Amino acid sequence: MNDETASLPHVVIVGGGFGGIAAARGLRKANVRVTLIDRNPYSTFQPLLYQVATSTLNPGDVTYFLRAVRRGQPNLRVELGTVMSMDHDDQRIVMDDGRTISYDYLIVATGVSANYFGIPGAEDHALPLYTRQEAIDVRDRINGLLDAATKRPNEKVRIMIVGGGPTGIETAGAIAELKDKDLPVLYPELDPDALEIMLVDMADRVLGAFSEESSTYTKKELEKRGVNVVLAQSVKEVRVDGVTLGAMDGSGEETWVPAAAVLWASGVTVPSAVSNWNLPQVRGGRIPVSGTLQVDGLPRVFAVGDVAAMTDGPLPQLAQPAKQTGHHAAGVIRDLLDNRTPRSFRYKDLGILATIGRADAVAEVTGLPKLKGFAAWMIWNSVHIATLMGGRNRISSMVNLGTKYLVWGRSHNLIVGDITDFSRNATTGPLSAARSMKRHHHK
Repeated sequence: MNDETASLPHVVIVGGGFGGIAAARGLRKANVRVTLIDRNPYSTFQPLLYQVATSTLNPGDVTYFLRAVRRGQPNLRVELGTVMSMDHDDQRIVMDDGRTISYDYLIVATGVSANYFGIPGAEDHALPLYTRQEAIDVRDRINGLLDAATKRPNEKVRIMIVGGGPTGIETAGAIAELKDKDLPVLYPELDPDALEIMLVDMADRVLGAFSEESSTYTKKELEKRGVNVVLAQSVKEVRVDGVTLGAMDGSGEETWVPAAAVLWASGVTVPSAVSNWNLPQVRGGRIPVSGTLQVDGLPRVFAVGDVAAMTDGPLPQLAQPAKQTGHHAAGVIRDLLDNRTPRSFRYKDLGILATIGRADAVAEVTGLPKLKGFAAWMIWNSVHIATLMGGRNRISSMVNLGTKYLVWGRSHNLIVGDITDFSRNATTGPLSAARSMKRHHHK
């Protein structure tokens, strides 16, 4: 930083996801200094994490080095670290290493993390799918359990997915494909039905944000692939070896279901760290903002993406709303610097997509009729690959997805990691690798 740029207004962005990167790029030509802060050195493309978790994509296929965002943007700096606290009177934030960073404008774009709703044992034993490391943990857990099962005669491996939204649907469909396509070749020791996939949701239909037609089609297609879809059942407790389910009909009836792994795709919440940042918070911990995305009572602070609570109702928790709000916040800052009256944010709904498996998806895209099957699947692939950041990520993802779907039935080279400790679990009681084991493994 030279003396000339040091005097420019400083915009600090906390969070390097869709919203944070869109905000940074929206300030590319502005006469400001921009600092982008994230605890990770990369941005994660969350919609494809389930493909990492099910051994189709490499973690690097869905992550993008944040410093690479600087290409063509010399006014941007990237800082690695965690924000501990904020002082909005003095307009500064304190980092975990003790550094203090002052701001003229602040954009909070942290995104969200898994919400366990206070369910006993869920945070300790269920595996979420919101970060790169979580996807790797799920991948290694599944492959380790399958390897362990080969050492135990007549062993059953039940994978339970909690949540019937797109993440849950896509994960269940991908594991079902692994069971049908890869298990007979890779694990001949196992009975074809040794792996059971169960999808659980408290609602009476899957994909609640979609039309009833798309929901009904998706449930039917999952069941055709061997997924046991259990609806109107809520999780009461998660233990190391299974889950207690409770009926939603008011009967109070509870059922114990053994499970070797519980994958959590059942809702999101704002990261707990935000409560230390002296920001107003409403339902779900979200930060209330005005139509211009300025935080209530703090006109120099903005919140974008999933962490923001809009006055006229919540936005879908998708990449597009995050990108659009990030870009709009950057525009508001440019307007304020130029003494223009900023416009209120208007969300442009581009539609919703969910894939069920090879050549099968549902798509409700604005301006098009509701689609299902192959046409919807092609749209899903096109949108997700196009949205990936960086040409290398797009090419690598196309190669890996192509290997799976175009060479269908002739390639079984799953992407695997370190599964030995999970496999060793075969000799230590119930076939379950508790989350506590995962933590021990990473020490």
